[in-house]
Amino acid sequence: MASFEIHGGKPLKGELTPQGAKNEALQILCAVLLTPEKVTISNLPDIIDVNKLIQLLQVMGVKIEKVEKGTFIFQAKDIDLDYLETEDFKKRAGSLRGSIMIVGPLLARFGKGYIPKPGGDKIGRRRLDTHFEGFAMLGANFNYDAGEHFYSIEAKKLTGNYIHLDEASVTGTANVLMSAVLAEGKTTIYNAACEPYLQQLCKMLNSMGAKISGIGSNMLQIEGVTSLDGCFHRILPDMIEIGSFIGLAAMTKSEITIKDVSYDNLGIIPQVFRKLGIKLERRGDDIFIPAQDSYEIETFIDGSILTIADAPWPGFTPDLLSIILVVATQAKGSVLIHQKMFESRLFFVDKLIDMGAQIILCDPHRATVIGMNNEHTLKGISMTSPDIRAGVSLLIAALSAKGKSTIHNIEQIDRGYQDIDIRLNNLGADIRRIG
Repeated sequence: MASFEIHGGKPLKGELTPQGAKNEALQILCAVLLTPEKVTISNLPDIIDVNKLIQLLQVMGVKIEKVEKGTFIFQAKDIDLDYLETEDFKKRAGSLRGSIMIVGPLLARFGKGYIPKPGGDKIGRRRLDTHFEGFAMLGANFNYDAGEHFYSIEAKKLTGNYIHLDEASVTGTANVLMSAVLAEGKTTIYNAACEPYLQQLCKMLNSMGAKISGIGSNMLQIEGVTSLDGCFHRILPDMIEIGSFIGLAAMTKSEITIKDVSYDNLGIIPQVFRKLGIKLERRGDDIFIPAQDSYEIETFIDGSILTIADAPWPGFTPDLLSIILVVATQAKGSVLIHQKMFESRLFFVDKLIDMGAQIILCDPHRATVIGMNNEHTLKGISMTSPDIRAGVSLLIAALSAKGKSTIHNIEQIDRGYQDIDIRLNNLGADIRRIG
């Protein structure tokens, strides 16, 4: 198991270009199964989760050609449906959360799909009811083998319907949407997720010949078509990585420019960091963060302690709450972090407390951070990364800390961040990959 050894306390300086968006890539890659034609995707990040899904598609029968770094041509002309019932498929698909989104395209095009209970982050329950209830509304029947933890779903014909999702699940919306584009008749998906990455999926599907309207809203209207063509699609920059870099600059008192961020797709992310007192400036499509000796958390208008909570888009993404929390540890002032969606995502704060942070874990969903205004620097310790976002938060903490830190289980970080050690070392960080 690999680890990072970090010698912190060094200010960084320079430019960073964000990778392609992980969460968009997982949706887009599954969508190639909807057509036998060639689909070209560019700006794919070279990270474990994306590479695992590409490998899974390949063993399923998708022909894959690498054009250049980050650009691939996919052709799902001959899919081996029998492979989906093998132990090898169960093992591969079960190790990847995003594999659930192959079900919608397989159901739409071939009338059946299979998936084991997906793995991924240890951040609490992530139920799949939304996906399968949506498929059922289109006319599919599903079966869950509790012993094997294996889902199977079949439909002789999918028919459009009015579907009110029980939660605005991003992967659930994507999955039901991809099955609906080839269903007969009209489908309405209400309480749909509307993240920029889901908007990207809709735009890609429309470029393939789908008829989707309401893009960017929580009500999608789909007129079913009989087949889809190939297309070219470029993935947006990763907003979670952009937010991570903003937090990194503040914590390490660094001057950093983040290039080509697709600023208009960042929503309220810059605004939330500004509430922590972090100065950032839009320069064209770049973000410039100046070196700051201190930053002060705002209060609400009545003077009460600021609360930062996650919410479905256009609210604040839950994937950045871990970053907000760690950045707040060295701010002036206090903030309540309320992680509503996942009940285990704040459990990494014990490592920050061991480093000297002043945090009260109120319950599995809420933590109060009392900022130290850089008067007491965090100290380096040895720790283990529990999930992707907590792992990068701990890396940011270690880069700001005094002395040496070691982070184990960095495969969790590599799942979502491409060459993070190399890219940060180029700015002056001291991160060594060991093991």
